[in-house]
Amino acid sequence: MSMPVITPGEGSREQAITDLITSVALQETALSHILNAEGEKMQAIIAMPNVSPEKLLKLNRSVERLINAITRLEMILQAKLELFADESFCNMHDCC
Repeated sequence: MSMPVITPGEGSREQAITDLITSVALQETALSHILNAEGEKMQAIIAMPNVSPEKLLKLNRSVERLINAITRLEMILQAKLELFADESFCNMHDCC
């Protein structure tokens, strides 16, 4: 997968909001690839013949750390989106 090209916007508020949403979507895509790779790694280790309990515990700790890190990042991404959620709804419906 190649890196996406993000071109500078025209400088409008609407473009800034669009760019923010696009950046969150790209980060979510990257996270899904990371989680998929982690799942494949887990399957490979679990399928190993004579895998030791110690190896499984080490795998579990690794997965737990990754999930915790992704959870923290998801909270940040959600906060980014919430910056404009109410305001953009009001602007579209002329209610504010």
